[in-house]
Amino acid sequence: MIRNVAIMGATGAVGQEILSILEERNFPLQSLKLLASERSAGKEFKFKGETLKCEVLNKDSFKGIDLVLSSAGAAISKEFAPIAVENGAVVVDNTSHFRMDPNVPLVVPEVNAEDIKLHKGIIANPNCTTIMMVVVLNPIEKISHIKKIHISSYQSASGAGAVAMEELKQQYKDILETGTTTHINKFPFQLAYNVIPQIDKMTENDYTKEEMKMFNETRKIMHSDVRTSATCVRVSSLRSHSESVWFETERPVSVEEIRNALKNAPGVTLKDDPQNYVYPMPLESAGKDNIFVGRIRKDLADENSNTLWLTGDQIRKGAALNAVQIGEILLKM
Repeated sequence: MIRNVAIMGATGAVGQEILSILEERNFPLQSLKLLASERSAGKEFKFKGETLKCEVLNKDSFKGIDLVLSSAGAAISKEFAPIAVENGAVVVDNTSHFRMDPNVPLVVPEVNAEDIKLHKGIIANPNCTTIMMVVVLNPIEKISHIKKIHISSYQSASGAGAVAMEELKQQYKDILETGTTTHINKFPFQLAYNVIPQIDKMTENDYTKEEMKMFNETRKIMHSDVRTSATCVRVSSLRSHSESVWFETERPVSVEEIRNALKNAPGVTLKDDPQNYVYPMPLESAGKDNIFVGRIRKDLADENSNTLWLTGDQIRKGAALNAVQIGEILLKM
């Protein structure tokens, strides 16, 4: 039984969102431990009316812990997740380190919750853009197998962390006050009044790591041979990602079939009335649990293809909420 929970990386944007969601959803726990680096030791946070102090993460942090919700960076997870498992905990890891490990399930509860049963102590949380896309595409996959996906993502500053969000705010402030900014640290270029067609490092095939995550993770989560080609772009939205998704199915699927599949799909809010210019935007999805979908239409170049637009809160469903939902399923097991 899960009684004692730890958040690893508790002071980061995702860690703070996990803390908030655990309280919102009244996650049944007996104790909660907040773990972070030495510079965060002693920081205090409120949880269910109590004040919790952040502790320094070390090899003795996991004694008596049943569940670790981890979002402290890949190098930290690589070192400490196995130690937590050795101490009897299950780790839900939000970093990229374990995602493609064949012995670690990669889970989006609305899509492949049954894979949780296969865990050997560690369960991986997918990349945020992948999570949002598969939540929406999985109900369509049940109508007709999806063979190909082309995607352009429009990813918020929050994907690079809390410091990146503050950097974007500072850039806008600088430019409005002085006409220029020198605050360029978390992003490769100025993001304010700009878009950057690069997220993460470039790989040998000229796709970025972020783009390759979408190819590989989608196949693993959906247990599919689907091929995904992505262009991932950083935009000046603060915390919600958006995606323009083109997908080819084995047979022609009508827009009405897609709308019907998405109307009651778990984790999805359908907002699609094109003639009245009703469609979702990142300002609307910020702070919400669901992925919002609209602009569903037949592709003009291929009768077996359709396109849609989606947007979702990157910190929430793209990271923290997905991890807590996995924890809730573990409770039931």
